[in-house]
Amino acid sequence: MARNCEKAQHIARCLQLAIILEVSADKPGNVNLVVEFEGTRVEHFLASSIAAGPSFQEAAYRGTAIAQKKRNLADAGLGELVRWGIKDIAAWQYGGNTLLGTIMLFAPLAVAAGMTPTDEKYTPDFELLRKNIDATIKASTAQDAVAVYEAIEIAKPSGLNSAPDLNVHAQNSKTRLIEENITLHQVFQIASAYDDICSEWINNFPITFDLAYPYLTDHLKHQDLNSAIVDTFLKVLAEHPDTFISRKVGLEKAQDVSQNAKQILELGGVASTKSKDALILFDKKLRKAGNDYNPGTTADITAAALALTTLSGYRP
Repeated sequence: MARNCEKAQHIARCLQLAIILEVSADKPGNVNLVVEFEGTRVEHFLASSIAAGPSFQEAAYRGTAIAQKKRNLADAGLGELVRWGIKDIAAWQYGGNTLLGTIMLFAPLAVAAGMTPTDEKYTPDFELLRKNIDATIKASTAQDAVAVYEAIEIAKPSGLNSAPDLNVHAQNSKTRLIEENITLHQVFQIASAYDDICSEWINNFPITFDLAYPYLTDHLKHQDLNSAIVDTFLKVLAEHPDTFISRKVGLEKAQDVSQNAKQILELGGVASTKSKDALILFDKKLRKAGNDYNPGTTADITAAALALTTLSGYRP
């Protein structure tokens, strides 16, 4: 029992550290240590990281119970865990929606990390971790879907008004989820065509595991932490137009942003003297448009890659 608690605490700290590292990097178009959005500053993200800790720890603890056959996989309570994290975040800071996408990625990751056997330093087998993430998500329920809708109502994110079915703002959606027994996995399957957070869920985190994490790990070998994070952010953005931007201003403009990110990487990335002016102009371009051009989904996936990095033993 004591080791289970210690393991859950370890996982929660890894995820909290990942959030702090992600927001501390000076990624273009995002809040960081020196640049803010109107009403949202770095301290709001730091407070959110602390506030989310208990939900991460509980998620990991439930995972250990599932591994020991003391809890059913369908009773992981993914939706409840997402709602718990978002509710606590809203109670501990007044900067608005800071981490909804990140919490949605981290909840199944934390449960799966608790389920996955580790070495003496709590480092998991990533192949098995990924299988456990997939199993956890596929075991979600209609009650999980309702709880996530409630979390979204608390966070109040922008850009969610165009869902073709089961719109989170429709009055009958939550009733339909229960009456028609529509699971959270099924809801995210609907949304996966226009939201990369949902697509990660449905397709077993391909951007996180197959692109962002290996790219980040490789660049940490020869770059400082900030440069490695920013280049990883740019790499993800270059290959996957940000769906947070796309939902607000359209796919064409999101693709234009991705092309800018690709050009900076082709100049050598953040550490290259050739790219410095281009990176400054890119950042100004994104900030000039306010939150509409904030690559928020890319930041969430970068945070997930950092979570894998901290779970694998990396420490700043």
